[in-house]
Amino acid sequence: MRGDGDGWVVSASGAAYWGRYGAAGLLLRAPGPGGAAAVLLQHRAPWSHQGGTWGLPGGARDSHETPEQAAVREAHEEAGLAVDQLTVRTTVVTAEVTGWTYTTVIADAVEQLDTVPNRESAELRWVVEDDVTGLPLHPGFAASWARLRTVAAEIPLLVNPQT
Repeated sequence: MRGDGDGWVVSASGAAYWGRYGAAGLLLRAPGPGGAAAVLLQHRAPWSHQGGTWGLPGGARDSHETPEQAAVREAHEEAGLAVDQLTVRTTVVTAEVTGWTYTTVIADAVEQLDTVPNRESAELRWVVEDDVTGLPLHPGFAASWARLRTVAAEIPLLVNPQT
């Protein structure tokens, strides 16, 4: 059922995690200046959990969704991205506590796509990978960025064959 994943899961330590069935986010890559990879980041709206930080479009998984489906749906809702413009490359479980996981879905676009932010986004921005850590990052994304960058570096970036 659509939206049935919205809600908090509380761990044995008392920490709360968004997504009754886990959560997923989309690390979307595209060629940047000089061919270096750029990633699409979301500046989280001030009212949201960890508002004012930069992270990935993403959110709660619904009961019927795979992490890939949830990440692509959330990227469409939060950034206006169309599924037919994305190529999913791999998934990485970047956080796990008893009964809850956050899965980052790494995908490529052949060019930096236009975005349309929703109310959860103060801003959406394509950022060259080397510049990501210069932003105030969401703590979960900050903790996983080095690992994600290493995994992504092992996957050749898709490029537009017409360029």
